[in-house]
Amino acid sequence: TFDELVNSNFQGDINAICWYRNLVGNFKEIVDKLQLKENITEVSVEDLLALKLSEEGNLARDIILRDIQLLTDFGALPSLNLLKNYERDEELDFISTDVYSYHIDRSPIETDTFLCTYHGPASDILPHDQVEQKIRIPEIRQELKKLHDGPEAEFENFLEDYFFDLHYQPKPDAKPVNLGSGHLWRLAIDHPTQQVLPCVHRAPVEKEGEYRLLLIC
Repeated sequence: TFDELVNSNFQGDINAICWYRNLVGNFKEIVDKLQLKENITEVSVEDLLALKLSEEGNLARDIILRDIQLLTDFGALPSLNLLKNYERDEELDFISTDVYSYHIDRSPIETDTFLCTYHGPASDILPHDQVEQKIRIPEIRQELKKLHDGPEAEFENFLEDYFFDLHYQPKPDAKPVNLGSGHLWRLAIDHPTQQVLPCVHRAPVEKEGEYRLLLIC
């Protein structure tokens, strides 16, 4: 249930919790009727309510509206996004720091990441024993030191300031867990009060011509 999702504690190796659901309704109909204004378009409650939908489409819309309300009442700030694709980081050829790279989330406030994919490919997560922090890989670290070109004492701050420390490389035998469609997930983030390691995750590569409908906060 939603209450169990938000009230369960992360502990030990557990840094991701799932409210597993088999949702009914036609979410593709909603995606087809929404207007993509940019590569990432935020969809408001008003946008959803303005759609003329079939009975199956209505069922899907009611679920999304209920999820938005549940998260809002909990104190979160949910955002419903229609996604064609995220921006790619192609500036450096030796390290990728976009959301398609395995990464963790960090926040100055005590919070968690919630997400649900209603339509389209879903994100992957990996446990920490199946990844290596990119800044610890010798050849990447060497290139980052050249990029830094400053005092050694300031190097670690440089890595943090430019978010290089958030990104991870999967090990050769890594077995990603796909978050699937319709399930509401809660992922641990990097914060001083967090009792567990933050959840390593990545956005999926979108399928050509297929948009994602994603609720995230």
